[in-house]
Amino acid sequence: MQTVLFHETIFGPIHSRRLGTSLGVNLTPNDGKICSFDCLYCEAGFNAQGPGTTGFAPRAEVARLLECRLARMKEEGNGLDVITFSGNGEPTLHPDFPAIVDDTIALRDRFFPAAKVSVLTNSTRLGDPEVCRALMKVDNNILKLDSALENTVRVLDRPNSPGFSAEGVTELLRQFAGQGIIQTMMLRGRWEGQTIDNTTEAEVEALIGAYRRICPREIMLYSIDRPTPARSLEKIPAGELRAIGERISLATGIPVQVN
Repeated sequence: MQTVLFHETIFGPIHSRRLGTSLGVNLTPNDGKICSFDCLYCEAGFNAQGPGTTGFAPRAEVARLLECRLARMKEEGNGLDVITFSGNGEPTLHPDFPAIVDDTIALRDRFFPAAKVSVLTNSTRLGDPEVCRALMKVDNNILKLDSALENTVRVLDRPNSPGFSAEGVTELLRQFAGQGIIQTMMLRGRWEGQTIDNTTEAEVEALIGAYRRICPREIMLYSIDRPTPARSLEKIPAGELRAIGERISLATGIPVQVN
């Protein structure tokens, strides 16, 4: 079974194809995975591998480790484009997520004031006002919407909560109009006898309708770049992905970044 990617709380810097030189912040366990989705394409593997033993990184430890890494990078004359909350699961599940965002912004301002703070979230915690206020503070609030069709969301993202729905999350995403960035993974394949393809006419039209309602600052389309736990998934060719992006941008008037 494919297992977790990150064995540190602060990792990198790495080169992100969407964000540039990125220093990662992993708030989830270093030896397991905690997530409110169980996506077929997750590079950190399926949730079945378990949550591990280390638990959520304590707030004070996150701040200490981040301060040490930023100070060293500054002393060595390294550049930094972005500090990115990512890792082995969903960062907004951390009980101190809002406070950690405040700590991170303060440390960014101290060491690399030109760098951006980004959060990659699967959008499952948008019903929590404190989480939403924290997301409004960051430079790149990158929110997942892989499909606007319910069955596809259920098969592809596999949300833990039975109450999660494509319609419900679309409505919650509207609070970030003009500020949020919507990230959509495009792929096709099969899983347990079901065909998955969010590039079809019906899927793209449903996404266009959702993007219009949400009015994000930007849309990010991307496809598989590394091995996935569901082995039958297929990467969308770059030319096809660009064509979908152009169609969405033309239909919505929203800038689309394709990676």
